[in-house]
Amino acid sequence: MTNKSKLTGWGMAVGAILGAVFGTVAGHVGAWLAIGVAIGMLLGASFRRKPTDCPECAQIHRAHEMKRQA
Repeated sequence: MTNKSKLTGWGMAVGAILGAVFGTVAGHVGAWLAIGVAIGMLLGASFRRKPTDCPECAQIHRAHEMKRQA
């Protein structure tokens, strides 16, 4: 399963790479690297996992919620 922090990490890595490339071309590596990481982190954090519609999983989640409430 892919969790949210893993997607944020991938976004940051891609943003850092793109920021380094744009920074090298523009001549301001530090600024573009920071901008790329920030944009990558925002994009990575915005991705959502597709919820599973498996009946067995739904039953397990309901049982888990009932135990948590008790």
